[in-house]
Amino acid sequence: MKRLQHILEALGLNIGLALLRLLSPEAASNLGGFVCRNLGPRLGISERARRNLRLAMAELPPARIEEIIAGMWDNLGRTFAEYPHLGRIADPKSGRVILPDAELLSRLATPGQAAILCSAHIANWEVMPVAAAYAGIDMTGIVREPNNPLVRAALDRLRGVAGGERTPKGGAGAKESIKVLRGGRVLALLFDQKLNRGLSIPFFGIEAMTTAAPAQLALRFRCPLILIRIERTGPARFRLSAHEPLAIPDSGDKQRDAKEVMAAMNAILEDWIRARPEQWLWLHRRWPAEAYRALETNVP
Repeated sequence: MKRLQHILEALGLNIGLALLRLLSPEAASNLGGFVCRNLGPRLGISERARRNLRLAMAELPPARIEEIIAGMWDNLGRTFAEYPHLGRIADPKSGRVILPDAELLSRLATPGQAAILCSAHIANWEVMPVAAAYAGIDMTGIVREPNNPLVRAALDRLRGVAGGERTPKGGAGAKESIKVLRGGRVLALLFDQKLNRGLSIPFFGIEAMTTAAPAQLALRFRCPLILIRIERTGPARFRLSAHEPLAIPDSGDKQRDAKEVMAAMNAILEDWIRARPEQWLWLHRRWPAEAYRALETNVP
C-alpha cells in the first residue's frame, strides 16, 4: 500500500514539475505565488504562523500579520514552482541571481579551503547551493530528504542540476560534515529550525532550541563560518549576500563559545526576518510549548 502511495505521490510531483517546466521561470514563479497566496492563508497550519508572528513581533497589528502570512504563502508557492528552473535561475548568464560579494565567495572555490555556509528558510533557500555550484565551489549541503524515495530522487536531480553533493540530516549527515571539512571542502546547512536538543538561544527575545552544529564545527576546524542572506527581488530573481565570516572565540570553554556564536547567528537572522518578514517560513514550531501556552493565556 505504501509503495502505491509513493508511486502516486511521485507521479503527481513529476507531472506538476513537467507542466511548470513548460513555462518560463518568471511565469512559473508567478503561478505558484498566485495559487498559494490565495489558498494558503485559509489552511489550518496558517494558525501556527499567526501564533509565531504574535510571539516574535507582538507590536504588529492583526492586518499586518495577515499581510505577512499571505506574502509567506506567495513566497512558498514561488519557491516550489521554481524547482524545475533552478538551473536556469542560478546560471550566471541569466542575470537572475545577483552576487554582490562574489569576490568573497570566489575564495571558497580555492581547493583545500574548508568553510561553512549557513542560511535559513528565507526567500528560495534552494537557490544558494545551485549558485555556489555554478561558482565552482566544491560544496556538500545538508538537506532534509522526503520520506518518499521516489520524490527524494526527483528533488535530488533538481538540486544537483549544476553539481555539488547533498547528504541527509541526522547521524549520517554529521559524519559526512566532518569528512567534508576535514577534506578541505565547503559545507552548507540551514540553521533556523527547532530542535528537541541543542542550545537554548534567544530568538526574537524568546529562548529557542537552536542547532549547535555550525558553531561546533567551526570551533573544531577553525574554518570560516559565513552566513548567506537570500532575498527575493522579483519572480525568479534573487540577491545573495555574504556576511563577513563570524568571529570564532577561543576561550577554552567550548559550550560557552558555541552559545556565543549561535547567539550572533540568531541575531543576524532576526534582522533579516524583520527586514523581509514575508520571505521567512513562519510555519515551523520554532519556540518551546510553554511560550505558546503563555501566548494563549495572555489573549484578551
